[in-house]
Amino acid sequence: MGKVLVLYDTKTGNTSKMARLVAEGAKSVEGTEVRLKHVDEARKEDVLWADGLAVGTPTHMGMLSWKLKRFFDEELIDLWGRIDGKIGCAFSSSGGWGGGNEIACASVLTVLVNFGFLVFGVTDYVGKKFTLHYGAVVAGEPRSEEEQEACRRLGRRLAEWVAVFVDGKKELLERIRNDESRFVD
Repeated sequence: MGKVLVLYDTKTGNTSKMARLVAEGAKSVEGTEVRLKHVDEARKEDVLWADGLAVGTPTHMGMLSWKLKRFFDEELIDLWGRIDGKIGCAFSSSGGWGGGNEIACASVLTVLVNFGFLVFGVTDYVGKKFTLHYGAVVAGEPRSEEEQEACRRLGRRLAEWVAVFVDGKKELLERIRNDESRFVD
């Protein structure tokens, strides 16, 4: 059974709403166990437990939040080299479009890569001109169906990659690659 941790920070509650949708998407993959943790309550044992990690951050000047950075710097530093090969992805909320969401996701992915995580983007379109290459991003809270679906899709894809790489469910690769609903005209 694959295990997914959705780890997030939030100031206004918007990233928390995204985190719940990411967790919902991960739970949609049969056999996936999901934990949802705010960074203030997360511990290194949660990361050790997980096969996949979705990290959500409010956008702070185009970067991940200081609380998440501190968590990786102080809580996880002694796991260096012990969590290689886990699968990771990112999501972010900002105050407005053009607020640095994708850069914040890239900063999360950079941290994950430094810990040895295998990271991914999603090429799927969840609406016209609405994709999540660097992770799910929204301005404010996820209101529209496309924004909500981006969050769910990210969580589902993380759980699918965990199922493929950890649980050996290679048949999911063909389903992912042949799913025509990923593309919007």
